[in-house]
Amino acid sequence: MAFEIPRIPLAEWCDVALDWATEHFSGVTRAVSAVVGAGIEGTTDFLVGLPPWLVIAAFGLLVWRLTTARIALATVIGFAFLWNLELWRATLQSLVLVLVSTLFALAIGIPIGVTAALSKRFWRVVAPALDMMQTMPSFVYLIPAIPFFGLGAVSACFATIVFAMPPTIRLTALGIMQTPAELVEAADAFGSSRWQKLFKVQLPLAIPTIMAGINQTIMLALSMVVIAAMIGAGGLGGEVWKAIQRLEAGQGFQAGIAIVVLAVILDRITQHIARHIRRDRQIERG
Repeated sequence: MAFEIPRIPLAEWCDVALDWATEHFSGVTRAVSAVVGAGIEGTTDFLVGLPPWLVIAAFGLLVWRLTTARIALATVIGFAFLWNLELWRATLQSLVLVLVSTLFALAIGIPIGVTAALSKRFWRVVAPALDMMQTMPSFVYLIPAIPFFGLGAVSACFATIVFAMPPTIRLTALGIMQTPAELVEAADAFGSSRWQKLFKVQLPLAIPTIMAGINQTIMLALSMVVIAAMIGAGGLGGEVWKAIQRLEAGQGFQAGIAIVVLAVILDRITQHIARHIRRDRQIERG
């Protein structure tokens, strides 16, 4: 009789764990889903209800305030182009989903990154988990989202948060850990407490690195737009998904180009802010 190595029942263990979590926490997650879903839909409906030219002008003025006139003009042209393609509602749905997911990812990821930077033991636990999260296929994140939150934008938001959060955690931790040792020693010499050292020395110097993590988080969140459309997220990803189902190549390329335009706008804004912060820090240190 041939010797057989027993199979590890990993799939069964995952099913049991997911069933247990769904049974015990689905009530809470469905309540959260109702609140977050109402917020996403309300924000989207409010923006869609406004005249597109007014929203575009407001975005342009906001970007001009945060960046430069050139980036603001590019933003206005980009959004006007998306309006002309009759993808305005889908664009706003995707934009709201990306921004909400990014805000939640930052709210969760930055504190975890700070904790990981201050605790080597915690970092040794977090680092392998981040490696696994960043190598896991993005489709896998949709699996637990549906039992907890059902189909729709909230499930897509949950999957996007988990998928896009690792860069924020990793770069926040690395930014703090890479603070020059002489500055930390100087803060200790002046009798700074741990929190004073963190908020007055380490975090300010780590902001450019954290901004790079925010930029990556936004790009990853946007990359989930098409995948999240499979569970009813709508938006530009929904347009791509419908084009795939109907074999409408032109509509699919049009929606794909719209996603690229939105990605370029968000990328240029965050990169400019990061460069501006980095330049200010160099001036302060110089």
